[in-house]
Amino acid sequence: MLTAVALPYDALPLPFVERHGLSRFAHDRGGERELRFHYNVAAPLLPVWHEGQPVIVTWGCRRGESRVLPATGWARLTTVAAGDWAVWGAKPVVIPAVLGFDGGVWFAVREGIRGVLVRDDKDRMRVYPVCAPASHYYKVMTRSEWMPVLVRDRI
Repeated sequence: MLTAVALPYDALPLPFVERHGLSRFAHDRGGERELRFHYNVAAPLLPVWHEGQPVIVTWGCRRGESRVLPATGWARLTTVAAGDWAVWGAKPVVIPAVLGFDGGVWFAVREGIRGVLVRDDKDRMRVYPVCAPASHYYKVMTRSEWMPVLVRDRI
C-alpha cells in the first residue's frame, strides 16, 4: 500500500510552503530538494489540489480520530466508484507527486495520485488516496496487493 509520496520542493508555491512550515518535510535526493510526506508518522499530512488551490490535509483517519469516517488511510476504487464515499461528501482531488513509496520501493508518478477529500465530524478535511488491486508488475515490484490509482497512468 502506498505509504509515502515525494514531489519537488518547488512544485508548491513558496508562500504556501512557508505558511504551512513544509520545510520540515524537505529532503535532498541527489542534489535536488524534495518534499516527502509519509503515512507512518504521528500526524500524517498530504498536499492536495482542491478547487485549483493547494491545501495541506490529514492523510486518512486513524482509530479514535473520528466517529464517522473509516479508520484507514486509503479508499478502494470500487467503493469510490460505487458512491460509498458520497455520504461524507467526498470530492475528487489530485495528490501532487512525482514519486510514490510502497514496500521499500520508490516508483515514478507522472501526473499525481487520485484521492478523495472528505470532512470528519469536527469539519476537518482529510484525504484518502484511492487504491485498486495491484497489477502483476506492481505486486512483483512492491510485494503489495494494492496500488495507488494514478492520474492518466497505470503502473
